[in-house]
Amino acid sequence: MAYQFETVKLDKGMYSEAGSSFTKVLEKCDPSEQYKGTPLEHLDAFQRQLKRFDIKVKGMDSDVVSKFFATWESAVLFPEYVARAVRQGMEEGNILPDLTAAETRITGMDYRSIASNPGDDAKSLKMVAEGARIPETTISAQENLVKLHKRGRMLVASYEAIQFQRLDLFSVTLRQIGAYIGRMHTADAIDVILNGDGNSNAAPVFTIGSNPISGSAGTLSYGALVDFWSQFDPYTMNTLLVGDAMAGLLKLPELQDAAAGLNFQGTGKMVTPMGANLLRSSAVPSGTIIGLDKNYALEMIRGSDVLVEYDKLIDRQLERAAITSISGFAKIFQDASKVLKIN
Repeated sequence: MAYQFETVKLDKGMYSEAGSSFTKVLEKCDPSEQYKGTPLEHLDAFQRQLKRFDIKVKGMDSDVVSKFFATWESAVLFPEYVARAVRQGMEEGNILPDLTAAETRITGMDYRSIASNPGDDAKSLKMVAEGARIPETTISAQENLVKLHKRGRMLVASYEAIQFQRLDLFSVTLRQIGAYIGRMHTADAIDVILNGDGNSNAAPVFTIGSNPISGSAGTLSYGALVDFWSQFDPYTMNTLLVGDAMAGLLKLPELQDAAAGLNFQGTGKMVTPMGANLLRSSAVPSGTIIGLDKNYALEMIRGSDVLVEYDKLIDRQLERAAITSISGFAKIFQDASKVLKIN
């Protein structure tokens, strides 16, 4: 039985179609819907092209990198293979979905978010008498633009180094690059939570031992955490982001009960007595705990997905791949994130 994917014309121009990824362009040429009920229904358009050229990217029987360059059409698939491996690395251990309330995709390097900063009086829905004016909540554009950052790596290798390298092993290197990019995006998010997005909306800072946080400076206690938690009303502190303070948290007697211990030992995830999701990142400053209501605190702006630009320097027999991703972050509600300083 002949399939449509075997006759799709591949060319590099498929990467430059505005508003569409390479896989989306492939899907237009070879829709997955037509493979329902066939042995190929579990594959997307890109994976069907790998099958077409008999390129195996996983397992002990994976092909060598040079298999992609056996024909000029199969070579078109290489940047998408690199991009997918990098994205996989970015998604492994990615905590951004647990920090962001919304994700916005744009084309460009600048973005203007919106803001609504009601006072305590405006936060309550008051009874409206017949014929009376209904109270208003004003939403406006932020004064300053949110700047997006390009994160990336240039992968440079001699032809001899990669032509006979197995794709399964080569993918490990690509996933590591993705993990590096992902950690930098997380660092950008934490910086915006702490310092704001340029619109005078840095997170409020509380210090242990200073009113309204009880305890002694330099010593983390359960009472200080409870006081910190109580500062979030009307928001909910459902996420705690820590760095080197993780050890101090785990040593608190209140976090050493049987249920918390079983959950930590079984899943590696720690849940605080306040019900907050506990996340760890080396980008959090020393002696700092960040609390936030992840449903209202942060917006992620994507300027692009993972982009791969590939070329070859013939005179040096070098293969080069520029791997980049553009993103930025904006504060939605300033009081939905707060900082606790231990020292």
